[in-house]
Amino acid sequence: MDKFNPYISEIDIDYWRGLCVREGVLRHYRAGDFFLQAGKTGRFIGFVKTGILKYIVTDSDGNEHIINLEFAGEFVADFPDSIYGIPSKVSIKAISPCEIYCVSTGMLRNRMYADSEFQFIVSRTSEKLFRQVYERLIESYTIAPRERYEQLVAKYPGLFEMFQLKDIASFLRITPGHLSRLRKEIKEKYPD
Repeated sequence: MDKFNPYISEIDIDYWRGLCVREGVLRHYRAGDFFLQAGKTGRFIGFVKTGILKYIVTDSDGNEHIINLEFAGEFVADFPDSIYGIPSKVSIKAISPCEIYCVSTGMLRNRMYADSEFQFIVSRTSEKLFRQVYERLIESYTIAPRERYEQLVAKYPGLFEMFQLKDIASFLRITPGHLSRLRKEIKEKYPD
């Protein structure tokens, strides 16, 4: 699968991967385990060796919404809040067994305050993540749900084998019923 999160191509991935592998610990998560729970401060930033995770926010009515996904070869963290010691507004949960090289955010925080070059790397990474989130926000208002769905499945045709329908619908910001209707309409229009 291509990189799901475009920030990966814009940061020094070798630096972050090397840091996590060299100075981190390989941790194992079962499907359903939390990498981070909302309200807690992230203890780790990780490089995902294997597995898939989802980022979840809960609205005031208690409904969960999927706001991001992470795959092998990508990074997992509530970045930059974890580095700055700010409690997270998101939960990050493994949806498959995962192996993640985890590096302590406390160690990274200390390094950032002592090393101006590392501080610049953190700042640049934060900028790229912000840009990705901002672009997704704009797309959620300017691109119709059907088009967002078509773009998603064109780029990642295997998503329905990896995720539940409700998770894909949540990520697209539509109801599962709406997603089912879109899938049916598209299958009728473009049968295999």
